[in-house]
Amino acid sequence: MGGLFSVSISCDQLVNRASQWLFDKECYIHNLEDNLSILERAMEELKARRDDLLTKAKIEEEDRGLRVLAQIQLWFKSVDSIEKQVNDLLGAKTFELQRLCLCGFCSKNLSSSYHYGKRVFLMLRDVNDLKTKGVFEVVAEQPMKAKVEERPIQPTLVGHKEIFETAWNRLMDDKTGVMGLYGMGGVGKTTILTRINNKLGQISGGFKIVIWVTVSRDSLVGKIQDDIGEKLGLRGEEWNRKKESQKAIELYSSLKDKKFVLLLDNLWRKIDLEEIGIPFPTMGSKRKVAFTTRSREVCARMGVHNPVEIQCLAPDDAWELFKKKVGANTLKSDPDIQDLAKRVVEKCGGLPLALNAIGETMACKTTAQEWNCAVDVLTSSAAEFSGMEDDILPVLKYSYDSLKSEQVKSCFKYCALFPEYYLITKDRLIDYWICEGFIIENEDREKVVHQGHDIIGILVHTCLLMEDERDKRKVKMHDVVREMALWVASEFGKHKENFVAQAKFKLHGIPRTIKNWSDVKRMSLMCNEITYLSDIPRTPELLTLFLQQNQKLQKISEEFFTSMPRLAVLDLSKNYFLSELPERISELVSLKYLDLSETSIERLPIGIRELKRLIHLNLERTLSLESISGVSHLSRLKILGLKYSALQLDLSSLKELQAMDHLDILTMSISSISKMKQLLSAYKLASLVTDLSIDSYLKVEGLSMPSMDKCRRLSISTCVIWEIKIDRTYSEIPCFPNLSDVHISECNINLKDLTWLMFVPNLSKLTIVTAKQLEDIISKEKAESVIKPFQKLKCLQLHGLPKLKSIYKSPLPFPYLRNIDVRNCPMLKKLPLNSKSTMGQEVVIEYGERKWIELIEWEDEATKDRFLPSCKFKEVIN
Repeated sequence: MGGLFSVSISCDQLVNRASQWLFDKECYIHNLEDNLSILERAMEELKARRDDLLTKAKIEEEDRGLRVLAQIQLWFKSVDSIEKQVNDLLGAKTFELQRLCLCGFCSKNLSSSYHYGKRVFLMLRDVNDLKTKGVFEVVAEQPMKAKVEERPIQPTLVGHKEIFETAWNRLMDDKTGVMGLYGMGGVGKTTILTRINNKLGQISGGFKIVIWVTVSRDSLVGKIQDDIGEKLGLRGEEWNRKKESQKAIELYSSLKDKKFVLLLDNLWRKIDLEEIGIPFPTMGSKRKVAFTTRSREVCARMGVHNPVEIQCLAPDDAWELFKKKVGANTLKSDPDIQDLAKRVVEKCGGLPLALNAIGETMACKTTAQEWNCAVDVLTSSAAEFSGMEDDILPVLKYSYDSLKSEQVKSCFKYCALFPEYYLITKDRLIDYWICEGFIIENEDREKVVHQGHDIIGILVHTCLLMEDERDKRKVKMHDVVREMALWVASEFGKHKENFVAQAKFKLHGIPRTIKNWSDVKRMSLMCNEITYLSDIPRTPELLTLFLQQNQKLQKISEEFFTSMPRLAVLDLSKNYFLSELPERISELVSLKYLDLSETSIERLPIGIRELKRLIHLNLERTLSLESISGVSHLSRLKILGLKYSALQLDLSSLKELQAMDHLDILTMSISSISKMKQLLSAYKLASLVTDLSIDSYLKVEGLSMPSMDKCRRLSISTCVIWEIKIDRTYSEIPCFPNLSDVHISECNINLKDLTWLMFVPNLSKLTIVTAKQLEDIISKEKAESVIKPFQKLKCLQLHGLPKLKSIYKSPLPFPYLRNIDVRNCPMLKKLPLNSKSTMGQEVVIEYGERKWIELIEWEDEATKDRFLPSCKFKEVIN
């Protein structure tokens, strides 16, 4: 037949092919159920091996800091991939088995069952192959060290070893994403950060790259992006043409999968990491950012609320650093040099910048005369010391330049009128600023004072002032910062007589070295040895004059105050032998602030009536004061201090006080029953009292306290009192809404409780000393259960209370408590605390007898675990 296509196949070939197909078919189909069971077991064994290796790898990586081998990671990926495929096959298991027939030798869909069975067979082979390959003797190895540019640094770290360890451990903590280091200029922040940088290059911590960026005060986002990009190899014309938003995307893409540390040195303000292109560090992400700054506010704005503070060196460490800079040969070249060198170190105040610069300058000075000269210059005019104006003061001035307003800058410079490290009471400082005009006076004094505290806060947070560690109501200025302030105030040494600060100069009279008295605007002659103030050259621009603490001062001439028409602030306090003022004080027509506290003034001169602009008159602790006649003529007087003065509150004095329409603040002492009754009956005066002292063996059976809205501090001492009550005529209004500090001492007879404290809602500090009959702070019988006392208490001191058994009947919440100090209170077995009393803040419990803490009855074990670790024995020194 034409057109037919024929193929010739031998009979043997046909039989062989058919036999092979039937054999494979029978194998894949007939053995399907067994193969599926074997595959399931094999997969379980493979997963178990993978899980064991994962656990081991995690231990090696997290606990030992090793890097998991790449072949292990590839094997893990292969297991994950095949697990998904096996799960897909097993998902169809039931359906495929139901299709089998003839005892598994055939299928309702022969082709489909054949292909499924073949996949199962091949998958079983792959699983077994992975099991065979999953045997590893080594899981991890030492990782490569991070790519770090090592930065030059001194080989030894003097004094900051402990703080370096703190900073390092903080940064390495998995809970830390961003870490801030802050402190004043020149204190060593960059040194600490440099050591962190170099150590990151020496260890194998899993970080791929470490980037260092020095941020100048004027650095913009683009400049920071370029510096980071340079480290990542992103440079050239194409990079330079990109917009900031495009650079941010590229930086983010380059860093998002890397374990990196970004070190930002010298941050002056908050920077937005996202805007720059930095993947934001989170806990455990192995992405970290550390920065240095002079401002704690910057730390807070960067989200770091517990930054590491870099403080000045301790005296011993400062001496060690200075010795290294000066050299042993110089220190041994003259027997007097070592003692003089220690005086130089004192002037540096532990500031490494000053110790290094001055140490280098003095390294070649080998005679005692040269060292004596250095001490003299550093004491009288430190800005003139070699290297000070070039190497030290400009560095510190950056902090001054960062202050945002001229108002804050003026307030800062004003603090330089005080001697180095002098403790300045915040409230007093604010009153100076108000009277000088730095803070605008208005009718709402509270807002004005708040503004003053805000300025102090800015100066503290920028490390230009330091809060006293023991008393947060006071601040001080570092000696070298003070020299910078004086340097700036004198317009960098060009006009030194604008700002004369000769405090602690051992002066015996008005300085005669001043050439241009007409230029003097502010002058401090405090803490000297002046005995007599005679006439002074005309000072038409003088605004502030500090003469306090000239303890030998006895007399001021009639002419002394005749040449100061603009004087606004005059401080004559703590001149104990000064008993009278000249009548011509009346010529101080611009005077707003006059402080005569702790003098021997007996009465005010008639001329004081002419001080029509006076708003603040301090007569506290004037132990010879007999009369305040004339104060009622001071039509603008708002603040009058009479606490601890000898003034008798007779009818004449009461009449003077009640005639003062503008009086807003009054401080008083009560030392007799009659005086107490007179004050408490004069409701207008009582409502003005901000600081009240009741003392001098006053004997009263029941002391009923009236409503005193403005009272902030109350002291009751050396009194015989049976009970203290509060006049609750208007029970819905607290009688002491602003009272924050209560001090009770030497009240030894019959005073059994202080339950009235329940009605002091803003109590912050409570001190009770030597009240031998006191049994309860808040009496269980008298307490009103609806009121929870001590909600704002920060500090509680209980000393010498032998019968005290209870503070409060049950545990209380103490959201602000920081310190409890208990001494000689043997019967106080339980504190009003439970595990939920505080909001996580650290509370230090100090005690003076070792056995006392052993006898404390804690509310429960949780309370004991919460507070016992913070209990500290503090030996009582008699």
